[in-house]
Amino acid sequence: MFRVAVFSSKKYDRTFFDKFNTTSDLTFEYFDCRLSEETVELAQGFNAICVFVNDQVNANVLAKLANFGIEIIALRCAGFNNVDITEAKRLSIKVCRVPEYSPQAVAEHTVGLMLTLSRKFHKAYNRIREDNFALDGLMGFNLYGKTVGIIGTGNIGMATLRILKGFGCQLLCYDPSPSLEAKTEAKALTASYVPLATLFQQSDIISLHCPLVPETKHLVNQQTLSQMKPNAMLINTSRGALVDTKAAIKVLKSKQLGYLGIDVYEQETNLFFEDLSGEILQDDTFARLSSFPNVLITGHQGFFTEEAIATIAQTTIESLQKLLNQQAIEPILLVA
Repeated sequence: MFRVAVFSSKKYDRTFFDKFNTTSDLTFEYFDCRLSEETVELAQGFNAICVFVNDQVNANVLAKLANFGIEIIALRCAGFNNVDITEAKRLSIKVCRVPEYSPQAVAEHTVGLMLTLSRKFHKAYNRIREDNFALDGLMGFNLYGKTVGIIGTGNIGMATLRILKGFGCQLLCYDPSPSLEAKTEAKALTASYVPLATLFQQSDIISLHCPLVPETKHLVNQQTLSQMKPNAMLINTSRGALVDTKAAIKVLKSKQLGYLGIDVYEQETNLFFEDLSGEILQDDTFARLSSFPNVLITGHQGFFTEEAIATIAQTTIESLQKLLNQQAIEPILLVA
């Protein structure tokens, strides 16, 4: 029997993992806390650990995991920027992930942010609850005919393109290494691949769908923000550090950026996935960001659908079973 420690677990994780764990080979034990240098001792006695986006898997944590005999780190997400992959490989710890759980879930959330900002649904909802039916201040704009730039044409970026094509948008794309399938489908959707500077300059709406790697950190910064059209919209449902938050605040204050919708935040580790409603937030940058009337923030819930959580649980369990039994799994599931 193989024991798996699940960090950053929530009630829904337990429900879906227990539902799909139909074998007696695996047992899951759940920890509410994040994995970090302070909590890594909890991994003693386990064969594998399962972590999420804000768990800390740096060299120090990995060294202790190796000493505990941990063989596998299973990421229940697609991104792996929080794991020191080079060190894990050196320590012979296998790292697997869930590369595709529901591109449609994140794509639909992305377009939901666009629509909410463009039509001010959130403001209208609050007004109606106070019996205020006036339309002053709620005028929006059509997505139809707008130029939308998609940065990153992986599964989620392409799913977003398909939806926006149905809205009648003009579509631009940027990807330093698009797949042949993405290029073929983008052409069929009449989406054009353009240089990054061109996308920033010509788009009415820009949506980020790329991984966080050293080359993409603060991809959206003071310089690229200054290239955007006045009153343009920026959406980020990928990773928080793709956007330089302080630079975004500057252009929001100057009214150069018209709308900002984010489901991720570069300092989200101590905020998202927790109920902090009874506490005073200590993050002044986040507090300033959330004070703008043209900013919409959701707490990393783009992935959060029944279909996606089910796929995450099933894929993670299948990968763990195969790896713990020395069986091969699809290369796309492994992080080399």
